[in-house]
Amino acid sequence: MVYLDTSVLVAYYVPEAGSSRVQKAISRQSRVAISPLVEVEIFSALNRKVRAGDLDISDARKVASLFELHLEDRLFDIVPVAAREYHIAREWLGRFSTLLRTLDALHLATAFCNDLTILTADKQLAAGAKELGVSVKAI
Repeated sequence: MVYLDTSVLVAYYVPEAGSSRVQKAISRQSRVAISPLVEVEIFSALNRKVRAGDLDISDARKVASLFELHLEDRLFDIVPVAAREYHIAREWLGRFSTLLRTLDALHLATAFCNDLTILTADKQLAAGAKELGVSVKAI
């Protein structure tokens, strides 16, 4: 099972340059996991795309509805983001040696704590994963 970060999930639902690669990579998996953090971030990403004019509000609502339907149908395993994940993310950021942002560190800690490979289209996140010893597959 792999953990999908938000960059992959958005490309899965919204057509963009890497969407076909993302869809192929996800289709090869028997199960995929996300966290509540990804659930919130996908809505933030849709909001950002609407504000930037890259997606109209009607299409954003359709994507949001489809995503919510997939959640209800348990298409994704939901893994928690709890105190342990926050502690590990804080520890990694406290090394002052990575380019990770807060939420990226939490994604990596979530994948790490659940013994999952993180599937990402974010080069900086992939580099951080490699640096910290988190299993990663970059698309």
